[in-house]
Amino acid sequence: MFALEVAIAVLVLLALSMLRDRRSFANAILLGLALALLGLRAAQGLARADSAADRLVLLAVFVLLAVGPLIVAGFLVLNAVTMVRREGISLEGLLPLLAAGGILGVIGLALATPLARSHELALSATIVILLSGYLTFQYLSFLLYAAIYARLHLPRDAEFVVVLGSGLLEGSRVSPLLAGRLDRGRAVYETLASAANDPVLIVSGGKGSDEQIPEAEAMACYLTERGFPGGRIQREDQSASTEENLEYSKAIMDRLRPGAACIIVTSNYHVFRAAMTARRVGIRGQVTGSRTASYYWPGATLREFAAIFFRYKAVNLASCFLLAAVPLAGTLLHHTLLQRASG
Repeated sequence: MFALEVAIAVLVLLALSMLRDRRSFANAILLGLALALLGLRAAQGLARADSAADRLVLLAVFVLLAVGPLIVAGFLVLNAVTMVRREGISLEGLLPLLAAGGILGVIGLALATPLARSHELALSATIVILLSGYLTFQYLSFLLYAAIYARLHLPRDAEFVVVLGSGLLEGSRVSPLLAGRLDRGRAVYETLASAANDPVLIVSGGKGSDEQIPEAEAMACYLTERGFPGGRIQREDQSASTEENLEYSKAIMDRLRPGAACIIVTSNYHVFRAAMTARRVGIRGQVTGSRTASYYWPGATLREFAAIFFRYKAVNLASCFLLAAVPLAGTLLHHTLLQRASG
């Protein structure tokens, strides 16, 4: 029962944290912790049950936990192959392959340790498993909360729509991914306009080193060529990153309508990190996403998680250090006690 009581307390904290600001990464950690505690409570209940059905369910859970990592690794390898075939070699294509290699490496180390009968290898395996568990918990928490955040209602009183740019094809043409963002931004704009908010749409993106024109210019042309009123578009054409997209767009909003709220539009895999960035730069607004090709999503979410992980690198590296220090300290203490006993 203790796990259930703690889980309820964590869920209460999560609700309060979301009421304060649903764009915080702490919400993801609280969600993951609550679900882990609820899973522990369910496992305890099944373990104590006498019925054959409950024991079969518990066995199925253990089998899933055992083979699940292999299934995930296989899926990631296939996804990496698909990405390379369709998009060429890219970071999004390599990350699933690296993740699959990491999963298989941890599994291999865990299987080899009992056979080797090496205390040093056992210690190394313990540290690696703890660190991989920490990464897995954070990643799954991020995925689950990002999915929830993307489905929360958007404010109807926003006065701006900010569409974040992405790379142009051949240096001047809007890509299918960026077109999806612009179409979604237009739909959000029309929803706000129907509520008599008199919204303004900001297209945000500077000129990359391999681009002939700023992304904002190409985005504005895409919209106006499809009948969008050019007078309702503001161009932010100096940014080179998501943080700059939002900082420079905020400056435009503050100049036109100080204190106004906005809705930010990006691709669905990027929604939660963009929301965290908006919170950090002081924007009043939430984020919505356009659809992305399913084969692109795994690598993109891995990249998003890596960016968040290193954004909070001080906390995460300290946590990893502590996780590694615990078994090391335990091993040193064990050897010290053995030496004293033998002496």
